[in-house]
Amino acid sequence: MHRKRVLYIQEGMQTYGRLARLTAELDADFELCSAASAASMLPMADLVICSLADMHHEGVAELEQKLRLAENASLLFVVEPDALKTLRLPAHVRADFALSTSPDAELLIRMRHLLWPGEETANSDFIAVDSMVINLSTYQVIVDGSPVDFTYLEYALLAFLVTHSGHVYSRDALLSRVWGFDYFGGSRTVDVHVRRVRSKLGNDLAAHLRTVRGVGYMWE
Repeated sequence: MHRKRVLYIQEGMQTYGRLARLTAELDADFELCSAASAASMLPMADLVICSLADMHHEGVAELEQKLRLAENASLLFVVEPDALKTLRLPAHVRADFALSTSPDAELLIRMRHLLWPGEETANSDFIAVDSMVINLSTYQVIVDGSPVDFTYLEYALLAFLVTHSGHVYSRDALLSRVWGFDYFGGSRTVDVHVRRVRSKLGNDLAAHLRTVRGVGYMWE
């Protein structure tokens, strides 16, 4: 299996260092080029990353056509939040997009999915909230690009609440849904695990895990 190659088309250097670092984490080669010099490099690329801020619509259409000829190359658009309304993903090229403000963990997921289609976990197995990404198939939690060490029950509690966002659950309901019907301990164990989860998430993410007085807990 050949080593994957990532080509980044950008006129400026705004995010060059960030994408080069993330590509290194994927153990892939990384090259930067301008739109004018990209044509000769496209056939050797497995993933082309394009900053829409640097390209006109005509240039994007031309790039799509060249990628169709390259056959195996995928395309990832890096989009400014205020440019989403003009985004159009190609119909005949494997493509995805990410906001320029997306956390590293989200960019890594999208890059992996495009570089190794069919070999990675399905997108539906990932949940992204701010700087946190939960992998429901591997029971992993990534915050700010780094894994967080949760016990199984801490992870199960977090994953349950996040996947049922907006719903309030009493302590007894959480014991039943997370710990299981065979658990005979007191309901205060839920409070202990909530405190541990919050401390590991950090203040910003922990704010999503709300205490509803007199009822229980919810993720919002």
